[in-house]
Amino acid sequence: MTEVGTQITVFVADEQPDVAIDGERWFRLASDVLQAEELGGAGEIEMSLLFVDEASIAALNERYMGRTGSTDVLAFPIDDLAAKDGRWPDGGSSGPGGTSVDGDEGEVDDDIPLMLGDVLICPAVAAANAPMHAGDQHDGSVDDEIALLVVHGILHLLGLDHHDETEAEEMEARERTLLSRFYKPGESEST
Repeated sequence: MTEVGTQITVFVADEQPDVAIDGERWFRLASDVLQAEELGGAGEIEMSLLFVDEASIAALNERYMGRTGSTDVLAFPIDDLAAKDGRWPDGGSSGPGGTSVDGDEGEVDDDIPLMLGDVLICPAVAAANAPMHAGDQHDGSVDDEIALLVVHGILHLLGLDHHDETEAEEMEARERTLLSRFYKPGESEST
């Protein structure tokens, strides 16, 4: 649980025309997920949740992931909680456990917000993928898919990944737990 008094700020922007987005709904889901996660006692936490078109996400996918074509979600951590090799993608800050603004190793200035990073979601790709993900906790709707991508992207910002089978199982279990706790299908008209 996040310490009492933690202020969470989620910036939401809809920069695509393809799918109607209920920004307030996704803001609430992101805020709830961040509130539920252990964030090291950070006093103030900020992240951005951006909904973009296929051309934008394809360009970022190629530039930062080396993959051609559009994708459904990209996460760009800033103050990477699990940083081993520094900040990605530009290799800057070593994150909250590294050097603070005043240069003291291992200390974090409490007055500076923890900048988690950006989660970019492409609703057009999410709409195309939604029917393929229908199952026990996903009815194949665009909203169910976007909810999954919001949680998935945040977990990436928090250092979870799915490079091997064990990591993938852990991440998927955490996604299911958070979605069952904070996401209510059918609350929005963005489908």
